[in-house]
Amino acid sequence: MVTNRKPSIEDLFGALADPTRRAIVERLLAAGELTVGEIAQPFDISVPAVSRHLQVLDRAGFIERRVDRQWRRVRIRPEAIGTIESWLTAQRRHWAAALDRLEALAAAQTPKRRKS
Repeated sequence: MVTNRKPSIEDLFGALADPTRRAIVERLLAAGELTVGEIAQPFDISVPAVSRHLQVLDRAGFIERRVDRQWRRVRIRPEAIGTIESWLTAQRRHWAAALDRLEALAAAQTPKRRKS
């Protein structure tokens, strides 16, 4: 499936909700590009089951496929990683600012000790 749309964060996290799909994504990130057979090799499930997981990842915009003679090669779409990275960066900024405000509030409400 070739798509030009930016993957949505909901679709990406939905696809990552399954541990087998997370493991597939991790393998693809480490290897760069693998055939469907290479992806299926370490799993204790059938190749058709792995293909169904790949379909979910494909629909979410996580992977792209290409045909190389008789092999079907799969790799991670950089846009998917960029979408997740942008979301995580925004969350880090939000929570860092919230915790800084909480720390300042706690410091302002803490009575000062007098030196003896």
